[in-house]
Amino acid sequence: MKKIIRFLCLLIIVLASVGVAGCQRQENSWQTIKSRGTLVIGVDDSFVPMDFRQKNGKLVGFDVDLAKVVCKEIGLKPDFQTIDWSMKETELRNGTIDVIWNGYTKTKARAKKVAFSKPYLENDQILVTRKNKGIDNYRQMKGKILGVQTGSSGADDLDNYPKVLKKRVKSTVLYDTYNNAFIDLKAGRIDGLLIDGVYANYYLAHSKYQKEFKKEKLPYPSEKFSVGINKKDKTLKNKINQALNHLEKTGELKKIREKWFN
Repeated sequence: MKKIIRFLCLLIIVLASVGVAGCQRQENSWQTIKSRGTLVIGVDDSFVPMDFRQKNGKLVGFDVDLAKVVCKEIGLKPDFQTIDWSMKETELRNGTIDVIWNGYTKTKARAKKVAFSKPYLENDQILVTRKNKGIDNYRQMKGKILGVQTGSSGADDLDNYPKVLKKRVKSTVLYDTYNNAFIDLKAGRIDGLLIDGVYANYYLAHSKYQKEFKKEKLPYPSEKFSVGINKKDKTLKNKINQALNHLEKTGELKKIREKWFN
């Protein structure tokens, strides 16, 4: 019994030490990041034109370019890590990434768990359909099958504003990536796709099948893309905001926008 009690006491001390160390890491996260010299950035590497892979495997995109210049401003090197997008907030909370930076929409629900930088790009949710389906607007999605990405702001809008699409459609199909959703849309396995406008516009503009699709802006609130940051990382948030403000003043942010969105 004495051995068991001693073991339990030792276990409590160890767990307490780990807890204190974890708190210290959170409180001194900027010093940890600065000492490391890198900013670990969580991305979905299939989200054009924000973060995506070229045929040679190189990661490129609007957010890639922006993150690189922001990191340069704050004296860090970017370390892009591909993550499961549906687990992004968990990855941030657990400290496996420092920020979420991938066309990440600021919402009230997310703001309860994540701190956001100042917005740097606007976005809208749109409905993409095949022209041969005869669907002229979202009201004609009644009884149809809708595709949506898991963990996306579109999925949030679907639940938050059910009268627009959720109560009309027959069913929804969840996808890990929009690329897979577009494959099913083209094949006729779904009738419509709820998707970020920035993705759809870029994807279709670079697709040989663009004339086969039609797009419609949905009556959801407009969105703003921001960097997702741990709520305790106030110093990091301030530094990212200062860098974004500086890049806006110098015109560098405008150059990146023009490069990817003309």
